[in-house]
Amino acid sequence: MSVELTGAEITIRCLQEEGVDCIFGYPGGAVLFLYDELFKQDKVRHILVRHEQAAVHAADGYARSSNKVGVALVTSGPGVTNAVTGIATAYMDSIPLVVISGQVPTSAIGLDAFQEVDTVGITRPCVKHNFLVSDISELATTIKKAFYIAATGRPGPVLVDIPKDVTQQKMVFAYPEKISMRSYNPVVKGNLKQIKKAVELILSAKRPVFYTGGGVILSDAAKQLTELVKLLEYPCTNTLMGLGGYPATDKQFIGMLGMHGTYEANMAMQYCDVLIAVGARFDDRVIGNPKHFSNESRKIIHIDIDPSSISKRVKVDIPIVGNVPDVLKELIKLLKSTKEAPDQTTLGEWWKQIELWRDRDCLKYDRQSSIIKPQMVVEKLYEVTKGDAFITSDVGQHQMWAAQFYKFDKPRRWINSGGLGTMGFGMPAAMGVQLANLKSKVACITGEASIQMCIQELSTCKQYKLPLKIINLNNRYMGMVRQWQEFFHGNRYAESYMDALPDFIKLAESYGHVGIKIEQPEDVEGALKEAFKLKDQLVFLDFITDQTENVFPMVPGGKGLSEMILV
Repeated sequence: MSVELTGAEITIRCLQEEGVDCIFGYPGGAVLFLYDELFKQDKVRHILVRHEQAAVHAADGYARSSNKVGVALVTSGPGVTNAVTGIATAYMDSIPLVVISGQVPTSAIGLDAFQEVDTVGITRPCVKHNFLVSDISELATTIKKAFYIAATGRPGPVLVDIPKDVTQQKMVFAYPEKISMRSYNPVVKGNLKQIKKAVELILSAKRPVFYTGGGVILSDAAKQLTELVKLLEYPCTNTLMGLGGYPATDKQFIGMLGMHGTYEANMAMQYCDVLIAVGARFDDRVIGNPKHFSNESRKIIHIDIDPSSISKRVKVDIPIVGNVPDVLKELIKLLKSTKEAPDQTTLGEWWKQIELWRDRDCLKYDRQSSIIKPQMVVEKLYEVTKGDAFITSDVGQHQMWAAQFYKFDKPRRWINSGGLGTMGFGMPAAMGVQLANLKSKVACITGEASIQMCIQELSTCKQYKLPLKIINLNNRYMGMVRQWQEFFHGNRYAESYMDALPDFIKLAESYGHVGIKIEQPEDVEGALKEAFKLKDQLVFLDFITDQTENVFPMVPGGKGLSEMILV
């Protein structure tokens, strides 16, 4: 005899069927039946955050570091609106999430009921898709669709809005094994003719560059990319979101490109004759001014799962729509089977030019300073962790220094908010990373402005014994805002100075954690070593850094890649 389940029971059973082992959320009236069912089972672990924004950021960090779909649960009204920043962050960076939100009963929708908002309308611009489940008979299928849409094609967040009365209704549970959606069929296999054209162009290149982005990470194509780049002996650059897609310590890696990219990466990108773009989107922070970028003649191959990203900002010559690792495998196969090879003479000349650009040492800083330089803190963190930690960041100068000075040799180790640039992302994301990688070292590189956006999550870390290491690069300014004000606003530091900071050490201790304040360069390495010795405790390291330090190189807004400020 078939047993009927409530909508709340069905929702939790669906999560179990999807293999979800951890969700992040905050209870409220519209989701109480869901929380009651969570309480009755032990397959899905719930992590109680202190703010719904943090719930989505934590699910995001969990997804980025694990290649699983992250799941968050929030209530109606302010629960949803608080979650929007996290949803938009995931949307901009193509992160697979399923966000389940409570809604007022179906009979009250549209009547300005208590804690009612138009969730579908509010989130529509910043989700891959969203659903309002108005009938329990659609619930299980809708959740299956949500996970399928979130994880396939170009990933992204999907929201499922469930009215309270639907969680109370009953029906027999049946979870579909497969989903077929007529309106959603992402292309996976690349066009073979286009791939063959790409091989011909790649082999004819005199000044080639691989330009690779977050799509390499999201599709788990790092292995194939590395094999292809090494096979050809071409230079490779990563975007901010693509770091770790190609090993940063390899001699063919020329650094991150873009607004704060290396001189050699930006110059190679600007003056190459064949550009192989893989899982990247030519955004404004990467190529700067598109007109300036187009001044130089080059042929472009663009490989991406999302056809709408191809020729969106820069016209390309050989578009290849398909799953990145599958396309790269086909490229490798064709290259190995051909008798042709790149011209080693012209390739050698190109590498000589790149080495001349490298000699500019664009990331140099004063290593003899009597004040702690933030770059040095990141370098020491890299040394102490042997480059094997998961690193999250917030947004600003510290984010760029982390990207420049921590050498990521593996994918899914660098977790940051790229597209939306969300302050407050770092610590909640680190919580998700730690829960997905329980025995790994996880550090959050942040600043004194960003960390205060979600600092209440120190309470969550205490409750669930998350031994994060918080690396606070404290320069008493909103650093990137101050840098722009110095360069472009006549040193008028309008509202960028933080003159009412808490005592972070006492604050960390008040939450039950360890706090260490570091004010001298000679104490940096020792403090980091001490922090990582405390394997079972969260340690908040407050590094008092040089207030005047700026991030270089820098491509000013509206300028081209070769118009960098280097000093």
